[in-house]
Amino acid sequence: MLTGKGTLIVAGMVLMLTAVSGAAISAQDKYLLKLPGGVPFSDFKGYGDWQLISIAKTDDRMKAILGNPTIIAAFKSGIPGNGKPFPEGSKIAKIQWKPKKSTEAPFVVDVPDTLADLFFMEKDSKRFSDTGGWRYAQFDYASASGSYSADKAGTPDCGNACHLKVKAKDYVFHPYQNR
Repeated sequence: MLTGKGTLIVAGMVLMLTAVSGAAISAQDKYLLKLPGGVPFSDFKGYGDWQLISIAKTDDRMKAILGNPTIIAAFKSGIPGNGKPFPEGSKIAKIQWKPKKSTEAPFVVDVPDTLADLFFMEKDSKRFSDTGGWRYAQFDYASASGSYSADKAGTPDCGNACHLKVKAKDYVFHPYQNR
């Protein structure tokens, strides 16, 4: 039977284990997210390790555009410049950060600050025949909670209207940059 100090130690350990297990249970699994009618986040597992296609910057975002091995091989074979479409299973992940000025560099340079959102494209002509074979999804990041949410303002073809401008390049804006 525990008394005094021993009881306090056991009670503290139980409280700590409860807190840790509660945190583990409440941690978000981003791969369970899906934009209604759109592509699920789980279709993009491993996106952080994909190869760089290009980079871009707008007034309020810094962007790294990454591609899965299927689309990288297509770019290297000359697609879309050779007039051929990207193959089925091609995927693009655009990681978007809010920029900030570096306080460490001895020159003026913008660097990524907080993650803003992720924008995904997936090629599957059978599933997405209504949007040129591509489907689009955006997942917003909340830095305060470290969680993602499906962009509720978007629809499964949210990127399609914008990407129609590059239909001749199979709906892909960014070229594979020389290195």
